[in-house]
Amino acid sequence: MSTRPSDPAAAQVPVPENSPSKSTAKVSVKAATKAKSKTAAKSTAERTIVFDPSADRSAVAEQAIADPVILTALVENLSIDQRRVRQFSAAALKVVSEIAPDQLIGHIDQLSDALHRPEAQTRWECLEALSNVVALDAAACDAVVQGAEVSLYDEDSGPARLAAMRFLCAYGAHDAKRAGRVWPYIDEAIQCYHGDPEFQDMLLSVIQFASGKVGQTVKDALSERMGFDAKHSKGQLGRRAVLIVEQCSK
Repeated sequence: MSTRPSDPAAAQVPVPENSPSKSTAKVSVKAATKAKSKTAAKSTAERTIVFDPSADRSAVAEQAIADPVILTALVENLSIDQRRVRQFSAAALKVVSEIAPDQLIGHIDQLSDALHRPEAQTRWECLEALSNVVALDAAACDAVVQGAEVSLYDEDSGPARLAAMRFLCAYGAHDAKRAGRVWPYIDEAIQCYHGDPEFQDMLLSVIQFASGKVGQTVKDALSERMGFDAKHSKGQLGRRAVLIVEQCSK
């Protein structure tokens, strides 16, 4: 898989307006919780997230897991005008998905919408996050497939193609109906990207797909697709192809 570029910016809460460390990329968000009094409402109604390029996305993800206001801010940042903030927020949300995927279930629609951003990094980070969430609520991810399809055919970004393949395989592994829906995309990707740098990592997702509840019709088609490599390819490609065929026979 290609090395993913890093374009970090991070959140700290709060930073005074006159702070010399304040980044120019700043957004304000409204707290989702209702205050019990006017005083409480005034103190919690607005929080300021200041993005610091030197901060760590993992640290911000941990803050977001502990504080729903920060989590909401990161999600809302996916739709703002600043590209770097979108990219950083998507990367932090991916980390959240690795630690506490259940916290993103209520934000699937926003993550799905972010798959239509022009920059590849925002799209692949969101797809990776959705790949970690889909097992918890596949039905809520039905609308994600369209956005994943766009990234699957991104000619300029191997990481975006790989992330799309990972999502589609994780989504399809959930049940036979969803497997049938995404199988044409997976089948085409196997043919189109055979030999590309990210193809070996794509096959790891296909192994996961083959071991899921995909139904015998899809298993038979996948086994036929990988049959040539299973018989004739050497090295890692051959071994992974054999494993896929074996999973399809179970």
